[in-house]
Amino acid sequence: MATEPEYTEWQQILDLVKSSTETDQHEMLLTMLLSPDERESLISRVNIFRELLKGELSQRQISQMLGVGVATITRGSNELKSKSDDEKSEISQLLEKK
Repeated sequence: MATEPEYTEWQQILDLVKSSTETDQHEMLLTMLLSPDERESLISRVNIFRELLKGELSQRQISQMLGVGVATITRGSNELKSKSDDEKSEISQLLEKK
């Protein structure tokens, strides 16, 4: 008898992360879910979006600064192009929080 997995949709994972934040368990959850390499990749992606939104450096400069390939920067840039100006502003504000 085959059973179905409990989590099948991205929104369920987002809800799980939100719930873990509300109970102050997000650090444990994310550390458990992400390998050390995935955590490093996530740090790079956040910095890629932050730098692209600041608009002060070229993609090549961002690539050199973060030690990632230009193609990785281009993928981030393409993702940002799919967002509205309001979404970009919201993301920028979120990434600027300290």
